[in-house]
Amino acid sequence: MLATDPLYLHPDDYLAGELASPVKHEYRQGEAFAMSGGTRAHSIITGNLFGNLWTHLRGSGCRAFAENMKVRVQAANAFYYPDVAVTCSDRDRDQQLQRHFIDDPRLIVEVLSPSTAAFDRGEKFADYRTLESLSEYVLVSSDRVAIEVFRRDDAGNWTRAMYDERDDSILLMSMDLTIGLRDIYEDTSLFGGAKD
Repeated sequence: MLATDPLYLHPDDYLAGELASPVKHEYRQGEAFAMSGGTRAHSIITGNLFGNLWTHLRGSGCRAFAENMKVRVQAANAFYYPDVAVTCSDRDRDQQLQRHFIDDPRLIVEVLSPSTAAFDRGEKFADYRTLESLSEYVLVSSDRVAIEVFRRDDAGNWTRAMYDERDDSILLMSMDLTIGLRDIYEDTSLFGGAKD
């Protein structure tokens, strides 16, 4: 959608609307898209990942955010609500900015649902790749034990590591953190816990 289109929503208007809206919206190139609610498994997995990251990052200067913090992708004219994002940027840590988004995530995690998986792997990942700060992008399945970790190497190329029930843990190199798959899927039916 072009900025000259009468239906184009300016980013400033989107941000102002989000402050008043009871429903979260993601924004891409002049359009806002309402987000649907997630499943129990989605919420549990997000919480497990956030908890592990938050504990690991205490005192490090990096900060983890879950679900309610937007990531601004300027090159794509987009704002997304990742399930988990970690920033180590001075600009994102500035308390006086009181912003409702971050610009420089080092790690982004999306917990997949059937309705969002294609977009999270496709257009959204293409947008995220324009963020110079991003080192890792993690896609976590919420209906089976399956995790993809995309890593940017020193040359700027992306590689993919796959993890499933045969693996004990995943490595998040950008955070110098190994997390057990049982810890990620704890309290879901996928590892014999409570039914979601």
